[in-house]
Amino acid sequence: MPKFIVTYVKAVDYVSTKVGRLAMYLIFVMIGVLLLDAVTRNIINIPLSWCIEMAQFTITAYYIVGGPYSMQLDSHVRMDLLYSRFSPRNQARLDCFTALFLVTYLVCLLIGAISSTMYAIEYDQRKFSMWNPSMIPIKVIMVCGIVLMLLQSISIFFKDLAKARGIKLS
Repeated sequence: MPKFIVTYVKAVDYVSTKVGRLAMYLIFVMIGVLLLDAVTRNIINIPLSWCIEMAQFTITAYYIVGGPYSMQLDSHVRMDLLYSRFSPRNQARLDCFTALFLVTYLVCLLIGAISSTMYAIEYDQRKFSMWNPSMIPIKVIMVCGIVLMLLQSISIFFKDLAKARGIKLS
């Protein structure tokens, strides 16, 4: 494989690993927010209106920015009826083919996410609730996560292409 592809794969994998490992800690942030909500609501009897929505935003950021790392580790859910019966090379060939659909989907998703984020910025979009938080931060995180997933998908495509050709990517 050409050197720029190898460099691209290493760089994207590095970024996905760092962001994914950082995203893993968001689960503890969410647990802390929900614990705070439970304590203030049930023990102190002072319900906080922002806790549940903050937990929802946190879990959304968790799976959006953690997805590329999960994909890199091949620990995502895969529908497997025949796939496991194929040789590793044929699995890689199939993955190269399906990657085209994944990249197409992610590009469409990215276009929608950018449009939605621009709308949120232009009109200062807020969630209609008692807390009334701005939607801009979560939408920016969404765009960043989709970009990283797109980059990771292309990286995995190159790895599968090398495997399908019987080439070691390094």
